[in-house]
Formats: sequence, C-alpha cells, structure tokens
Amino acid sequence: MSGEHKQGLLPTVPDCITLARDETTLIVRISRPAKRNSLSDELVLGLSAVFAAVPSDISAIVLHGEGEHFCAGLDLNEVKDAGLTSGLQTSAIGQRLNDLIQYCTVPVIAVLNGAVIGGGLELACAAHLRVAEASAYYALPEGVRGIFLGSGGSVRIPRLIGTERVMDMMLTGRTYGAEEGYRLGFSQYLVDNGTGLGKAIEIASKVAQNAPLANYAILQALPRIVEQDPTSGLLTERLMATLAGADDEAKARLRDFLEHKKNKVAHK
Repeated sequence: MSGEHKQGLLPTVPDCITLARDETTLIVRISRPAKRNSLSDELVLGLSAVFAAVPSDISAIVLHGEGEHFCAGLDLNEVKDAGLTSGLQTSAIGQRLNDLIQYCTVPVIAVLNGAVIGGGLELACAAHLRVAEASAYYALPEGVRGIFLGSGGSVRIPRLIGTERVMDMMLTGRTYGAEEGYRLGFSQYLVDNGTGLGKAIEIASKVAQNAPLANYAILQALPRIVEQDPTSGLLTERLMATLAGADDEAKARLRDFLEHKKNKVAHK
C-alpha cells in the first residue's frame, strides 16, 4: 500500500479479511472462523494495509471477528518453530498493526465476543472503543505457553487494568468473563450476544457527527498527553485546544449552538 488516503478506495485484502461499508463507517471483519480468527502473518499484514490507508470519506472503523470469537491470539502453528529472526519479525508487524490502530485518523471500535486471548486482547486494546458481548472472555496464557506478549500488549494492557493483574493473567492463566472485564476496563460497553456489531455501528454513526478535527485531536493528542510530563502535557493541551477551536467547522458549530440557546431563551 502506498499509504495514500483516497476517497472511497479500499485496499485489496487477503481472503482472511472482509471489508464492507455502512455509509461512512468501514466494517473490517477478521474471517478465519475455523481458526478462531487467530492471527497469521498474512492477516496481520492485511489489517495493517487497511489501517494504513483509510479512505478520506471514512469517519469511523468497526473491527469484528467472523463467527463465535473475536480473536484467539497468534496462530501457534506459525510460531511454534520460529527462530529468532522470524520471531522478531512477527512481533514487529504485530506492534506496527496495533500502533496503526491506536493512532488511526478515525475512531476504531472493536466488537468483542468469545475468545479475546493473547494477541487478540492486544489487538482489542489498541482500539479506541470496545463493545463486548456477554460471551466475551479475556486471557493472557503466555506464561503457560512459554511465550511473551509481542504486539504492544505489555505497554497497553497494564494501563487499562494494572500491572499486577496482567502478571496474574500471564502467570496463572486466569480468565476474566465479559462482566468482570467490563468493570476492569477491557470494554466500555457490554451488550447481549449477537448485538455487538449493531451497537458498534450505532456508536460509529454517533462519533461521525463530531467535527473531524476534534475527533482527530482526541485520538492523536490525548494518548500522547497522558504520556507526557504535566508541564509538557499542558502545553500540548493548549496547542490542541487552540487548533481545534480555530477550525471553521468548530466555529460554525459553536455559532449554531449559541443561536439555538438564544432562541430557546427568547421563546420562554
């Protein structure tokens, strides 16, 4: 992929990925149900191509898995005999994919159901919003399998649930169900089985109504501000507030809001 953001032009993807559109929402489906949507190199590279070249007329992305599971982690058949070089490459492309998702130019909403395990949980935690169905369960069985998180999970997941809980999951194989995971922060929404995709598309339609520059500032600046020291964070905040507020669409929205408020007062 060239990385160009052309209107309406979707990338060519392998058979393990299906793309569809719902107005300005791009729906990305992981299509390896026989493998519980486990992550092969082909799948990871294909998803990277999608997130690296989001069409300019797309305002949100919904990511979900085909069948009963979101993603059961790495395809262990691909990594069981991996050497140092191939292991490093697998980790590198996984980290790149999840960085592309976290710093995507539009909000990414993941629909979680069934297995959200290992690399699948790393993938989910890179999304901005997560909708979990009641069937979702979360696990990091790396300790049992003799491996380690390799796609950015050791950075992202402790910030969601705490380092000690991640250690516990990796050391003991502890699993969290959908309700407990919701309380811990694995998802921001918890819905009935079979309704996650519809809820995610509803959320995508809602966030699409925001000013594009405001969405961009939230996605790009907020995670970086959190990582900065307070003084640098406050400076970044001032710069982003000034930039977003100076946008023509933001000014128009503020004028409309104030005019609407004025009219309501006048008619009381």
